[in-house]
Amino acid sequence: MPNFDNSKNMEIKPKFAVRALAALAQESRLAIYRLLVQAGPVGLVAGQIGDALGIAPATLSFHLKTLAHSGLVTQRQEGRFVRYSADFNAMHALIDYLSANCCGSDRSACLPLNIQPEDQGMNASTPKTVLVLCTGNSCRSQMAEVLLNHDLAGRVRAISAGIRPQPKVAEGAITALREAGLPTEGLYPKDVDAVINEPIDLVVTVCDNAKESCPVFPRPVKTLHLPFHDPHGEPVESFRRVRDDIRARLIPAVREALGL
Repeated sequence: MPNFDNSKNMEIKPKFAVRALAALAQESRLAIYRLLVQAGPVGLVAGQIGDALGIAPATLSFHLKTLAHSGLVTQRQEGRFVRYSADFNAMHALIDYLSANCCGSDRSACLPLNIQPEDQGMNASTPKTVLVLCTGNSCRSQMAEVLLNHDLAGRVRAISAGIRPQPKVAEGAITALREAGLPTEGLYPKDVDAVINEPIDLVVTVCDNAKESCPVFPRPVKTLHLPFHDPHGEPVESFRRVRDDIRARLIPAVREALGL
């Protein structure tokens, strides 16, 4: 286990720094770690990582275990899948360790020439969390989650849920996403109660029923209602049209609502 705690000003020991840097001193592991950092706190399942980087499952499993052992990556079970995320506390602690007392503690002197001190807050900002809500969380909200995480990667962390979640994601939605080269591994319907305590920045309802039944969140949260056609029971072409409609209308609407 890494030698740091979860306090705001955590301290790490040289052994952790050596282990973390050794884990990153390999091209594929460095690429995996950078991808997880870009994905934000929501993370990625193994299939998404493998598809994005073209790494075989057995090799990917080895690299993920190495990164997890280093303390730079965390993992959590989600049904039949394991989701991997960059541990941002560990990342910031490592950076602080490497740059401690840099330039006589004048941190601004260490910055690249194209980054000014007043820009640090903007560049260090974490992705905005967007909850996409519908009735069954089996089609429209699932496609919206995948599209937002893909098209706004690094700026948005999208999750989805349903008021009355269905047993599984619609096959038409899975097909439409895969045809567009988008990841589908690890998708499953979730109840809104499971995510209601997440630090949500924007709630998007994609059906009228979800808008009317939208729960009360623990703190004030911005909302956006943008309904889409329900393609359940229709040919896969209907799912393709809804997928493209979500990409055409929802992506720019979320960007505008969050000021991205």
